[in-house]
Amino acid sequence: MDKKILVIGAMGQIGSELVLELRKIYGNENVVASGRSSKSPDESSKEKGPFEVIEALDKEQIRKVVEKYKINELYHLAAILSATGEKDPKTAWTINMDSLINVLDLAKEYNLRVFWPSSIAVFGPTTPKKAPQQTVLEPTTMYGITKVAGELLCSYYKDKFGVDVRGLRFPGIISYKTLPGGGTTDYAVEIFYECIKKKEYNCFVSCETTLPMMYMPDCIKSIIQLMQAPKENLKHVCYNVAGISFSAKELADEIKKSISCFKCSHEPDFRQKIADSWPNELDDSEARKDWNWKPDYDLKRMTADMLEKISEKLGKQG
Repeated sequence: MDKKILVIGAMGQIGSELVLELRKIYGNENVVASGRSSKSPDESSKEKGPFEVIEALDKEQIRKVVEKYKINELYHLAAILSATGEKDPKTAWTINMDSLINVLDLAKEYNLRVFWPSSIAVFGPTTPKKAPQQTVLEPTTMYGITKVAGELLCSYYKDKFGVDVRGLRFPGIISYKTLPGGGTTDYAVEIFYECIKKKEYNCFVSCETTLPMMYMPDCIKSIIQLMQAPKENLKHVCYNVAGISFSAKELADEIKKSISCFKCSHEPDFRQKIADSWPNELDDSEARKDWNWKPDYDLKRMTADMLEKISEKLGKQG
């Protein structure tokens, strides 16, 4: 059967790059991008293939697109992230949970394979600092609460209705193409832009704050690899997936190797408490064993690529 793919939240940080890669693999006409609005700074998703306006809270709107394009695989990326969710917890719950139930209900009805991203936000202060695949999930943010509830919902729909739903517990995602959208790990992207523009950055977490991160090419690779894996190989609904773990100081020091005049100061805000509640590292041995996961980027390679690409993007020399 040919893939007919719908990406909900295609204008976001992950979605904008995932759509392009999926179209390379499966053909432009077989990958439908969607967003809440037809207006977007990134027009590539609309120029190179089908695009539909979808409000993820409107189940019937999603249904019409599923039927119109005969969708059999759906990537549900629309969500309110951690820092933004703390400012409006009720909206975060509504958008993150109701949209997921809509997708899972339609997956049951139309036999869709679903990808849904979880997050390190499912963990909390009681989780070991190197978080194993199966561990304590006691988050301290509304975003984390919705991700724990989402994991349980996905497991429920898989066990009760046979829905083929697959997820990844992502660390912080670093990308030069699309600016982050209100997450606690956003500093790891902001630092590159501020370094190139101003040669200085005031970081909102402390210098010793160490968090798991992942460069966008590895993020996209992990999604596609998981979705292509044989169903019988998958023992978990949501897998830990790791890229690089580093402290804010280690990242700044790596940047200074290329831009020696760069200065990084630290002024922790409310996001520090969120960062402190998360693990320093993810144990992704189950993903490596079940579907041969392995990241391509380390801190040095990622930093060099980010500096080069953002310098090009901003029209300046790094």
